[in-house]
Amino acid sequence: MSGGYACLSVDEIRSSIEDRKTRVILAADLFTVSEISNMLHEVGDHICMLKTHVDGIHDFHLDRWMKEVVEPAKDMGVLLFEDRKFADIGYVSKIQMLGHQRIAQWADVVTAHRISGPDIVDGIHEAWRECGRRGSVAVLAQMSSSGNLLDKEYCRAVVDSCREIEGVCGFIGNGSDPSNISELRSLVGRDKMILTPGINLNSREARMGQRYGHPREAIAAGSDAVIVGSGIIRNREPLAAAMKYAEEASV
Repeated sequence: MSGGYACLSVDEIRSSIEDRKTRVILAADLFTVSEISNMLHEVGDHICMLKTHVDGIHDFHLDRWMKEVVEPAKDMGVLLFEDRKFADIGYVSKIQMLGHQRIAQWADVVTAHRISGPDIVDGIHEAWRECGRRGSVAVLAQMSSSGNLLDKEYCRAVVDSCREIEGVCGFIGNGSDPSNISELRSLVGRDKMILTPGINLNSREARMGQRYGHPREAIAAGSDAVIVGSGIIRNREPLAAAMKYAEEASV
């Protein structure tokens, strides 16, 4: 029975992206709080969200995280996007949101798989409610990694089961293939968002099964925002790179 909670709406998230005048979500796949904080301060003017994998941060401490990353991001108007990919039952997802990383306390958007059932969305939102906050869930419908099992049938089932859930802001699509994005957009309609990883101007950056597409093609195919990691954080000039991606992803 997904629903019955206050959530961060699709309109609010789209409005935030519009206000930022950039469709770039920075995938800050870095290993320390200071690295992420420094990158945020360097390129923050050119991103709409900061996407993290908080469980991969070697020196995570909640007080430092809040002071050095969360507070500056909020001051900039950058949404916090924790790419946790929750996949368990609703109750377990809730306690993970409220665990020692306190994801519910600072994340505005989190990712989740649909495989365990729709109550995962309820559990995540219950955690936000207990923290007195609102957020939204982006559900994985496609992935950009080679050999993944999220086929067309699964994608359709995910969209059909989540399209009407208020607490779901949208879906994660395959940014490496514009045709996949177009197909996903036709399934989703305009009421939910599509956020696409697998974006890089240099396809040679691909590694460990990743594939890459062009930001302009992803936006043209129906993506609301593109997720960019190595193309910015591993560039010798991250600021110039972030500006370039923002330009290429503009409408």
